[in-house]
Amino acid sequence: MIGLDRFALFSPMTIPTAPSAPAPDRYAVAGNPVAHSRSPAIHARFAEQTGQAVHYERLLCPLDAFVPTVQAFAAEGARGCNVTVPFKFEAFQLAARRTPRAELAQAANTLRFDADADGGWLADNTDGVGLVRDITVNAGVALAGARVLLLGAGGASAGVLGPLIEARPAEIVLANRTRDKAEAIVSRHLGWAAQHGVRLSARGLQDAGTGFDVFINGTAASLSGGGVPVGPEVLRPGALALDMMYGPAAAPFLAWARGHGAVPRDGLGMLVEQAAESFTLWRGVRPDTAPVLAALRAEVDAAPAR
Repeated sequence: MIGLDRFALFSPMTIPTAPSAPAPDRYAVAGNPVAHSRSPAIHARFAEQTGQAVHYERLLCPLDAFVPTVQAFAAEGARGCNVTVPFKFEAFQLAARRTPRAELAQAANTLRFDADADGGWLADNTDGVGLVRDITVNAGVALAGARVLLLGAGGASAGVLGPLIEARPAEIVLANRTRDKAEAIVSRHLGWAAQHGVRLSARGLQDAGTGFDVFINGTAASLSGGGVPVGPEVLRPGALALDMMYGPAAAPFLAWARGHGAVPRDGLGMLVEQAAESFTLWRGVRPDTAPVLAALRAEVDAAPAR
């Protein structure tokens, strides 16, 4: 009997099992299109680096159904999402609470699905801080005292203008095909610009100006295969010309910039830096962007042209 009792202690029915790990928290990039997005790869690296249990996916939203698509994703237990074109203005309206930089932009690229007990959803805009960090740290280009041309009056440009002003360039010109849209964004930022000693103006594409130190393309022209909607006179020799797009979509812009004596840069660094800011908002820990950007750059450069 003693032997049988000892055997029973080690039978398969009595071996203790380790508790299963909780399911990772879900996040996504919401937009249309999103199939090209490298955000899932970026956040997977951030999660591995920081030991966070995160699953990040792509969420394709019909052009006429962004709000219900995101609400359904949140109802499934997701914790937040990034928002890309063309829904950044709609994302801002979805949240009960907004960060000051989202309020200034009136556009959001990051949502955190806080419970109503915590005050409701939080909207933030991390695009601008990501762009400024990529220009000043990763590209090593000073913005203080520079003349900057920002093209486009959509959610992308609205999101970056405030942090660009905070970097204290001498002048920022916001140019757009429809000048009224540029003027609406500029008027909202005039007080912020005055506070930081920055000359800020809105112009059309035909009178955007000449000889800028930094030219930032915030339009969707690259994504749609369109050409650069201004002439090379906007560039001073050796200017930084940055397209917020990356990969094949940015290739024509980069070739245009290089061909006109500028230093070309795509939006990959901005993508990684704004993602790190979103990750910090969601998880309370800041990842190291340098190795992630280096790995992603190698992947993009090695990818065959389409």
